[in-house]
Amino acid sequence: MILFLHHSYRTTGGEERVVADLRWLVEEHLGEPTALLGRDSTTLRRAAAAAGLLGGGLRPQAVADAVRASGARIVHAHNLNPTFGWRALAAARAAGARTVLHLHNYRLVCAVGTCFTRGEDCTRCHGRDTAPGVRLNCRGTGPEAVAYGLSLALWQRRMVEHADAVVVPSAAAAERLRAIGAPLPAHVHVVGHVVRELADAPAGGAAHALIASRLAPEKGIDTAIDACRRVGLPLVIAGDGPERARLEARANGGDVRFAGHVAADELAALRASAGVALVPSRSAETFGLAAAEAMAAGVPVVASRIGALAELVADDGALVPPGDAAALGAAARARFAHADAAARGLARVRAVAAPEAVAPALAAVYERV
Repeated sequence: MILFLHHSYRTTGGEERVVADLRWLVEEHLGEPTALLGRDSTTLRRAAAAAGLLGGGLRPQAVADAVRASGARIVHAHNLNPTFGWRALAAARAAGARTVLHLHNYRLVCAVGTCFTRGEDCTRCHGRDTAPGVRLNCRGTGPEAVAYGLSLALWQRRMVEHADAVVVPSAAAAERLRAIGAPLPAHVHVVGHVVRELADAPAGGAAHALIASRLAPEKGIDTAIDACRRVGLPLVIAGDGPERARLEARANGGDVRFAGHVAADELAALRASAGVALVPSRSAETFGLAAAEAMAAGVPVVASRIGALAELVADDGALVPPGDAAALGAAARARFAHADAAARGLARVRAVAAPEAVAPALAAVYERV
């Protein structure tokens, strides 16, 4: 039995899908049952969140009870902030389980997890020096910035010390974490995100360019709007988020459709008709799930040359400097409905993110602990 721990975010996104997909992978490809002990930020009062952050976690006994009740041999922990904390890992160990800490972002050091603030990539916080994040108010409210800054400085080392293995989704993620002074062990495991289904051939769509993303500043969607206007490509944007109103204003008069949050079958249909998928991130992505899923659907991809996107997407004209609308537009036009580019992307993602590729890597982590 593998017990997953995950504290869902206020706005659910890629990490929630990754947790669900990893549980599926363990059950279907490793043949082991799983359970999930989850908590949800949408139902959490801010005072309780602050108490969990500053105290290193709340109700660790619930984790120990879940380990004993399920007979879990391994606790696979994902997002632990704000109320699981290092105490959840300690409780799991005390109850007889081994622990795996899966770092999907940079939140060991960076309060917002993306290393992005004020419209640019940011590595001001380093190790236990989280004062820049407090000073810049990266969390959006003074008290929340203080709570995160203090808690990261207090507990980041203890979090790692209570993990029997640390997992990251890419070599680029490990490199950035070390660069910002995260207290990683000498060896970390790289386990890419799994994509459950892969197309047999390029999709062959040619109706529009597509972005599937949370609408947040670090995603660079304004760059994509400008890029598609430059080269005359219609653009569909699937997703929602705090930037939607600003982006709609920027797209005014252009051939841009905001589809909002869409169900899986509608997103699949949008991908099937897309001539190219754009991933114009301005932040150092730790994997690039949107790119991987588009590649797996047989759609050509153009992405920013930043973070793990440069590791995932082959540099055959598909990578452009972040924030460069002219380069993004030119690359999108060149790869639009390009069957060979789609086929190369499909082969690449099959090697990196297919269940047959990810399952052995995850099994090796479990075997080690």
